[in-house]
Amino acid sequence: MNFLDFVWHVSNFAAPALLLGAISSGVVKLLWRGQLRDWTWMQLCGSAVAASLAVCITGLIVTGRDGRMVTYAGMVFACAASLWWRTRRP
Repeated sequence: MNFLDFVWHVSNFAAPALLLGAISSGVVKLLWRGQLRDWTWMQLCGSAVAASLAVCITGLIVTGRDGRMVTYAGMVFACAASLWWRTRRP
């Protein structure tokens, strides 16, 4: 595997977490403008992507494969939980 293949593998591994975090942060920022007034979109996106990527890595370690449905379900739950936590903090 050359360097370009490695970059493609890593980017394809992280893409679901990045897209889930970015889209859900944008939707949450639009829906709960009042509660999330103090948080920027980048802060929301950072926490959502970090939580999703952590679950994605954990799913790869536990199941031994990438792309399992249980991993994707965990990513959705972790992303939602991190964004919910941001709405509850002052």
